[in-house]
Amino acid sequence: MIANSVIKLEGVDVYQQKHLVLSNVNLHINPGEFVFLIGQTGSGKSSLLKIIYGDLHISNGNGLVAGFDLKKLTVKDIPFLRRKLGIVFQDFQLLTDRTIEQNLEFVMKATGWKDQKLISERILDVLEKVGLRSKIKKMPHELSGGEQQRVVIARALLNDPELILADEPTGNLDPETSEEIVTLLKQISQSGTAVLMASHDYHIIRTFPSRIIKCEAGLVHEDVKI
Repeated sequence: MIANSVIKLEGVDVYQQKHLVLSNVNLHINPGEFVFLIGQTGSGKSSLLKIIYGDLHISNGNGLVAGFDLKKLTVKDIPFLRRKLGIVFQDFQLLTDRTIEQNLEFVMKATGWKDQKLISERILDVLEKVGLRSKIKKMPHELSGGEQQRVVIARALLNDPELILADEPTGNLDPETSEEIVTLLKQISQSGTAVLMASHDYHIIRTFPSRIIKCEAGLVHEDVKI
């Protein structure tokens, strides 16, 4: 085990309201790793992600994410934890009444950026990384689904996170676009940012062989083969 794991969960029980969803979770993800998270609907994948980004509290076991002790996490700490994480959702969650640039600027100001010159430079930088620099003045509805998901990935990269959590990021995309998005996430992991991607898409999982974690029957199994 590497001491500087981005995610280190040991003996963690995951509850939703008072219902035990996953028990005795042990999970280690290191910088730059790309990991798939699989499991049927209702198996606890979303609950596990919520533990990692501080939406659910842990009572049993120990957890460290991006240097934050999840057991000691207070409401005030959660925004600081989330600045070290990038979260990519299936349904984009872009603000439809403003341009791509304004969407990204909104997030940056909300997470403490003040210098307008630095904000503008960072927006160009992340859009360049996802191949959308030319779309900076477009509205979300003017972009394809794949382009919108690239914007969401750009948004996730704004604060130079240690970890990206991607929750079914290809769920609304066609197969070819899905492969492009996963290729992009793999490239991001190769530059040192860990990526944990929840997916139901076995074609994608076979196309991009990576480490697999599976939620099944109330347990989390590391290094599963499919």
